[in-house]
Amino acid sequence: MFRMPLDALQRAKSYPYKIPARSYVIAGNQYEELAICASMPDLSGRRPVIAIGSNQSPEQLIRKFKDADWGTIPVLRARLKDFDIVYSSHVASYGSIPATLRHSPGTRVGLFVNWLTPKQEIRMHETEVSTTNFHFGKLNDIELDLDLGLVLTSAFVYTSRRGALLREGHPVALKAIKAENRVWTALHQEEIQNHIRDQLAPGQPLDDFIHSAIADASIRQNRTEALMAKSVAFNFSGFTPIEV
Repeated sequence: MFRMPLDALQRAKSYPYKIPARSYVIAGNQYEELAICASMPDLSGRRPVIAIGSNQSPEQLIRKFKDADWGTIPVLRARLKDFDIVYSSHVASYGSIPATLRHSPGTRVGLFVNWLTPKQEIRMHETEVSTTNFHFGKLNDIELDLDLGLVLTSAFVYTSRRGALLREGHPVALKAIKAENRVWTALHQEEIQNHIRDQLAPGQPLDDFIHSAIADASIRQNRTEALMAKSVAFNFSGFTPIEV
């Protein structure tokens, strides 16, 4: 039987990857965390794009922006009121079940905000919108508290076109991402993969289940369609999609 490289399996199972405890700046193939007392980076000419899942991680951002000189990317830690981060109803090309945003009154979720130049935003669209799995748009009427003293009432974000995955009738939060007053069950990536495997291929070893999704686009599509049949669309009236 053909086996995927171990690093491919690890990439699928470790989503959303290592997320720093502090704000940081991407520069080439490296990143540097900002000191607690650091001054605000220069954000002029940039737009705030809320990072929901792996786009919070330096590992993923470096992967996406490694092929050219894209310039620095300030990534600021933040807290978003009345939202949580949950699993989307689709399977990524690298085998993970990605994240999406969900309105959750009373919850305050920790996340990061990528401050992107127009050139960097085009590149990010290529990795998000071109897959047809995500909408790009603007969130208005929000309370987004960033480190270093910045507060935003609007920001840009990618949300899943596939909706939020449901388990026992409820969304499932990402356990790797912390939130206050969370109302839904939180699972790690391997746990949500086990849940989906039990629904769609009971008895199959989990590694084989994930490998098959990485290797075969039709399998990913079929699983996505099955997950979408029991999903809920994004539920916040302050979101306006933007065509890109």
